Amino acid sequence: MSPSEGPAERSAMETRPPEGRKGPAPRELPPAVGLLLSMALMNVLLYLCLDRLVTAPRSPTAHPGRCPPGHFSMGQAATCSPWLSCEQLRAEVRPLKRVGEGAVKTVFLSEWKERKVALSRLTRPEVRGDFLHGLRMLQALQSERVVTLVGYCEDDDTILTEYHPLGSLGNLEATLNLAKYRSLNTWQHRLQLALGYVAILDFLHRSPLGTLVMCDSSDLPKTLSQYLLTANFSIVLNDLDALPLVNRSSGALVKCGHRELRGDFVAPEQLWPFGEDVPFQDDLMPAYDEKSDIWKIPDVSSFLLGHVEGSDMVRFHLFDIHKACKSQVPAERPTAQAVLDTYQKVLNLLRDTATSQTREML
Repeated sequence: MSPSEGPAERSAMETRPPEGRKGPAPRELPPAVGLLLSMALMNVLLYLCLDRLVTAPRSPTAHPGRCPPGHFSMGQAATCSPWLSCEQLRAEVRPLKRVGEGAVKTVFLSEWKERKVALSRLTRPEVRGDFLHGLRMLQALQSERVVTLVGYCEDDDTILTEYHPLGSLGNLEATLNLAKYRSLNTWQHRLQLALGYVAILDFLHRSPLGTLVMCDSSDLPKTLSQYLLTANFSIVLNDLDALPLVNRSSGALVKCGHRELRGDFVAPEQLWPFGEDVPFQDDLMPAYDEKSDIWKIPDVSSFLLGHVEGSDMVRFHLFDIHKACKSQVPAERPTAQAVLDTYQKVLNLLRDTATSQTREML
């Protein structure tokens, strides 16, 4: 050792391991331990994914309610455009084929700027009043609950709305039988549809115009035909031709049409109260209010829930509110908002229960 080396340098040399000596080799984990760690990590990831899938709210979508009056947006469009005028409807809209016809209007699948739209035309002059009433309702009630109004022309008796290829709510079972939508045939999605239906009634009963009654609902098929199934599996109201107004301040109630209604689907107060021995007379028929819509909720919801795994459990939890809906006394029936709140509570309860059970299995 050189005399010029200091004590610190000599100490470092003394503690340095001999050249070529290796430290202890790292210990390898046994295969069984590695497998257990991998399974634990997979469970954690599955837990987090499940939590997001079950509890995360639906992504917000563009809807006409965010546009100013007199404007529209379709689908995911970020901008709002003015309703199309008579000149634009005549020049830019091309009818393709007839897809529906009712007492008031005939509907044609049409094309506008490479987008599919629904063009409605007045069926016959005698019902023009109902046709224009439907247009006024469309104009005033634009929201996520109502089909999007794209344009209209009173001179030509035409209305242009957004086209929904899945069609009316009456096509639900046929749609869910398609391979593309089979994964949506669950009690969760079906209860969401029922919740959407009640939400529309709640919207009508507390609309900007006042309390509106859904009169085109004399039987189940007729009721279902008033609503459209959208591509993201929600419901919008499509037919607004018969929405009379209840005005409690003036004592004005409503009557759905001028003909006798029959059957168990309509509310008891909508039936002729004087027996079969007395011929029906419209001027003697008592009027009623929006609670006639509440009576029909259990029947429509039962159709929407279907007969899939878990739907009977949903029916069990909705039994009490549905029993209240069927009260013979209209004033004793709950409001649409109360029914909607109950549906939401049941959905949350059953969803949380399903999530908890799945987590316990992990």
